[in-house]
Amino acid sequence: MTLDQLHLLFFKNYDEANLSFSPGINCFIGDNGSGKTNLLDAIHYLALTKSAFTTLDAQSIKQGADFFVVKGKFSSPLLDRSETIQVSLRTGQKKTLTHDKQPYERLADHIGRYPAVLISPYDTDIIRQGSEERRRYFDSLQSQLDPEFLNLLIQYNGLLRQRNATLKQGTSSHGFDALYLQALDDQLAPLGEGLSILRTSFLTEFLPVFQRHYQQLAEGREQVSLEYKSQLPGQNFRHLLLANERRDLALQRSTVGPHRDDFVFLMDKLPVKSYASQGQQKSFAIALKLAQFELLAARPATAPAGSASKPLLLLDDIFDRLDEKRIARLLQLVADQTFGQVFLTDTSLERTDQALIGVATAIQRFRVQAGTVVLI
Repeated sequence: MTLDQLHLLFFKNYDEANLSFSPGINCFIGDNGSGKTNLLDAIHYLALTKSAFTTLDAQSIKQGADFFVVKGKFSSPLLDRSETIQVSLRTGQKKTLTHDKQPYERLADHIGRYPAVLISPYDTDIIRQGSEERRRYFDSLQSQLDPEFLNLLIQYNGLLRQRNATLKQGTSSHGFDALYLQALDDQLAPLGEGLSILRTSFLTEFLPVFQRHYQQLAEGREQVSLEYKSQLPGQNFRHLLLANERRDLALQRSTVGPHRDDFVFLMDKLPVKSYASQGQQKSFAIALKLAQFELLAARPATAPAGSASKPLLLLDDIFDRLDEKRIARLLQLVADQTFGQVFLTDTSLERTDQALIGVATAIQRFRVQAGTVVLI
């Protein structure tokens, strides 16, 4: 599966852009702030229906405009045809997503059809920031791999919002509806237990793949591991909700459940966040992304063809922010054709060309300057 064409209209710093891509490597070259990363983010929208860098879609509308459009044409030799995906948003309206001009009933139905993996300088935020960042990362990955997980997550989050709204009514003049809270708990409990089971099962599959990639990056110097930290395994979630109801009412939010889970990152049995060097943290984060790529590439896609498809690989400023050893490992995988279609950004054409010497695949270069893109 490849992205052949990209069309942007009032997206971030672009008035309009039309690009045609190589099925191999596509390089966006330009100064910082020119709009290189915005092109990767547009591709991320096509794959995952959302930005990789902001939680508010409205921030992707160009300043002074009242809408944006991102449209991409994908093709696959197995499908023997092209497919067009379009994401658009108008101020004050809901985001829309179409497949060959036909709207999806749910945005979730698109997730996993066009997999993508982004490697960026901000990946170590997964390590340094709080549990929400780690849950978001693993939830996004599992959602691309497993429609059952995605559906459970959507249902759980919807009921959780209702439960939190009900808890806040406990201190309002309207009073508290205890029976409604019990009904919500009855529905929430099996969903939460299902999420916990699927997360546990997924980590069992993900861990050895991740450890192998870390050992290849770090040359076997440290032992790394991942642990799933949850209140649910071995517990009855319905009983936990009941036992914590008084505290939840006092705090006006749900204090137990999968939305409080965390993933613990360990190196030689110590927390990576506290004890690993910056270089070790970078290797840890890249190994997470390489394991993500491998699992996505091996899993049958949810597209109609039902066949395995290599994800799009998006590399943001890796030559600027990573050391030579880690760059060399990534480029070795590129040269070995581990990856499919690659999109990368850099500030220096000469450095990019030097790094890609010996890579036997089609390479296309674009100059990005102040919201304009031209083929070099």
